[in-house]
Amino acid sequence: MEYLLSRYRNLAVLLVVIVAQLVLLAYQVKGNQEARLIRVWAVSGVMPLANLIEAVRGSTVGFLKNYLALLDVRSENQRLAKQVQKLALQNQYLKSELATADRARALGAFQTRTQSKTIAARIIGTGTGANSKVVFVDVGSSRGVTKGMAVITQDGIVGKVVASYPAASQIVLVTDPGFAAGVISQTNRVHGTLKGQGHSTCFIDHVQNEEKLVVGEWFYTSGDDRVFPKGLPVGQVRIARPGKFVQEIYLIPSGLQQGLEEVLIVIEGVHGSIPDNPETPQSLQLLPPPQPEPGADAGQPAGMRGSLTTDADRLAERYRKIGAAQGHVFGEGLPGSKPPDFNINPDAVAPALPKPASPPAAPKDPSLRR
Repeated sequence: MEYLLSRYRNLAVLLVVIVAQLVLLAYQVKGNQEARLIRVWAVSGVMPLANLIEAVRGSTVGFLKNYLALLDVRSENQRLAKQVQKLALQNQYLKSELATADRARALGAFQTRTQSKTIAARIIGTGTGANSKVVFVDVGSSRGVTKGMAVITQDGIVGKVVASYPAASQIVLVTDPGFAAGVISQTNRVHGTLKGQGHSTCFIDHVQNEEKLVVGEWFYTSGDDRVFPKGLPVGQVRIARPGKFVQEIYLIPSGLQQGLEEVLIVIEGVHGSIPDNPETPQSLQLLPPPQPEPGADAGQPAGMRGSLTTDADRLAERYRKIGAAQGHVFGEGLPGSKPPDFNINPDAVAPALPKPASPPAAPKDPSLRR
């Protein structure tokens, strides 16, 4: 058998192929398929490789497209970020200009109201020291500014001119340790001396412990220093306590609380008066109490219905009922008289009737005396 297979191997292979072809043709005719089997086999064998190649091609093309799109988006984001930064700077600049315009408008309105002759100036620099309390303004002796003039804003005093140059002036602020000014309190008219401490807080010196002063009281310039006109606001008292020899009074200058950019230099000062009440009290409007719900206020007295009651109100009403039940009027008993019994239930006891007044005794006839 092995001899026959080895001798007729080619013929055997040919016969096997022919038989297989005949079988496949018979299967194709039986299944009524239009496509040839060889084509089906070829497509079935090539399709996985084609799908793999198409997947690789699609992912590569999609990656390249996304990468190019991301490059465009990145450049667009950078452009938008620069534009947002530019708009933020413009917005900040416009806010600063608007705030400056508001301060200048308020300062101009105050300049028209005050009786003193003033000139507007702008801060252009500060001192070089670490704790310097000196600033420079853009007006000087060419505009009539001289040494010793007062510097103010609409909120209060700022300082005074210590040096004047043709185009600029040097101003020492109220917080400088070498600054001093005469002040007077609003309510009690307590005189003192405002002095700087080198930081944001100033103190009032030369006020005796016997002087009456409260926290929150305003101080104004008194005009005693011959620099600041009388009646300019200085600040509110933050701390007021008795000291060893004089009171310890501290305040924050009102003229420096809003920052400094524009100031007024008093060319010719006119003394004013100390205002009685710088803050106008606001009226408070209250609505009427709500109407009581039916049956909700049955246990409340008529005077308390429709309004909020507290434990003290209910206790006072209970005592009133106890006094009425026992015929006792609070505040009218003689010393040593028996007080009412507060342990009874006033709702279970009928109110005691008032005692009838005894008729007046008839006057005796002196003729009947024997």
